[in-house]
Amino acid sequence: MGPEGWIVPEPAAVKTGKKVAVAGSGPAGLAAAQQLARAGHEVIVFEREDRIGGLLRYGIPNFKMEKPAIDRRVKQMRGEGVKFEVNANVGGNIAVADLRKDFDAILIAIGAEQPRDLAVPGRDLKGIHFAMEFLPQGQPRVRRRHCPRPDSGDRQAGRDHRWRRYRRRLPGHEPPARAAHVTQFELLPKPPDQRAAETPWPMWPMQLRVESSHEEGGMRDWSVSTIGFTGDTQGNVKKLHAVRVGPGPKFERIAGTEFELDADLVLLAMGFTGPVRPGFISELGVALDRRGNVAVDANYQSSVPGVFAAGDARRGQSLVVWAIAEGRKAARGIDVALMGTSVLAA
Repeated sequence: MGPEGWIVPEPAAVKTGKKVAVAGSGPAGLAAAQQLARAGHEVIVFEREDRIGGLLRYGIPNFKMEKPAIDRRVKQMRGEGVKFEVNANVGGNIAVADLRKDFDAILIAIGAEQPRDLAVPGRDLKGIHFAMEFLPQGQPRVRRRHCPRPDSGDRQAGRDHRWRRYRRRLPGHEPPARAAHVTQFELLPKPPDQRAAETPWPMWPMQLRVESSHEEGGMRDWSVSTIGFTGDTQGNVKKLHAVRVGPGPKFERIAGTEFELDADLVLLAMGFTGPVRPGFISELGVALDRRGNVAVDANYQSSVPGVFAAGDARRGQSLVVWAIAEGRKAARGIDVALMGTSVLAA
């Protein structure tokens, strides 16, 4: 599997005869699928795009994560008996009813794909896009439309600086050959240069961070709220209109601080509001929590028996390491539900 021979398949010695469907091949789905296969279950991973990896492949630029790492892990998992179905959109060309009938358990690992929108005048102008309509186009061999996945401002800034050409054009927009300048706005106040007193160790420190993407150039500005866009006679965005705001939670506008910025392309990278509800989620009929994510119990089982959830679909937009951890925990919950006990680590 690798030049040192350390990464090899670890197939289960005994098969259980149970079948598990995993919807989504991001970090949560892959982590769960591998654990379930090692526990002896038959596992099929359904991915709506034409390549396996989800967020790992389409949401993280190559300069931050090289994709052969995903291919190596998938090869190992195939050797352990995991099957992969691509171009398989559960709730679309894959019927939810068929999964319920053919599998003993289902894991929802579809991520948090519903982007937060910006309801301001001019939002419908050409050249204004969700960041995840843009970010995946930097990946080689991306043949389909895109694969929305959680984004961060840092990833988007780095992708903008490295923007030299498109493999495909965004709908209705002719981009320049390269971004002449990148400006990143943040609604929140600028963090302190050092760890804030209200986040002492071992809490995650609230402080300003300069990532490699920021070091490549551009400008960052804080306490800014976008209030509208204006365009040319052809309907292309040309200016962004903004205002300075006070600290939260209401972010009240500061009178007399309005300004505008020339813009040929505007990317909305404001986070996500949970998994997409129509289709898979709504057909399953699972209960949602107050944030719109799939609600689960301590074993990661949803309100529908036999249906589980993990990763961003359960906790909302978060880190890859959290998704992996949740996938492993959900796998154990599924194993317990199917077998009464589990050989998998807690």
